Amino acid sequence: MSNPNQRHVLCALVQNVPGVLAHISGMLASRGFNIDSLAVGETEDPNLSRMTFVVVGDAHVLDQVGKQLEKIVTVVRVLDVSSRDFVERDLLLLKVQAPAGPVRSEIRELVDIFRGKIVDVGPEEIMVEISGRENKVQAFIERMRPYGITELCRTGRIAMVRSESRMPRIDQLAGKTASA
Repeated sequence: MSNPNQRHVLCALVQNVPGVLAHISGMLASRGFNIDSLAVGETEDPNLSRMTFVVVGDAHVLDQVGKQLEKIVTVVRVLDVSSRDFVERDLLLLKVQAPAGPVRSEIRELVDIFRGKIVDVGPEEIMVEISGRENKVQAFIERMRPYGITELCRTGRIAMVRSESRMPRIDQLAGKTASA
């Protein structure tokens, strides 16, 4: 029996044309699929963009999301990254209250421990950049809460399969032969 709360990281290579993001997110929403995380950016090919998103559900949900995505004309390929050995990252920018003195030094030490960077310093707050797995980013946020987070911004998840792995298409995972 598959886990109904399994986290699936999917990547879709899409044509780099206006309206693709709205079309895909609207289609998924209209069919009742929730996107937990979404990141979109250009690829090594200027004609293609890569959408990385996280959906939660069982194998049936994964199969249905894949089928719906592959029906869209602007979608070139859908890949289930989470079925392979992969690397994923989130990016966080966070402003935290940090008056000059010992508090600022404590925050600086925590930033170093989490291998982050201070990217802006103001008289009463600093801005920090952290990247890493979701649990690392979340742990850093929790460590900063007592100091007073004034603003927070996160990217969606991005992910790539490690070099030795070959990414299966979703229709291949369902036991179908993929047509190129």
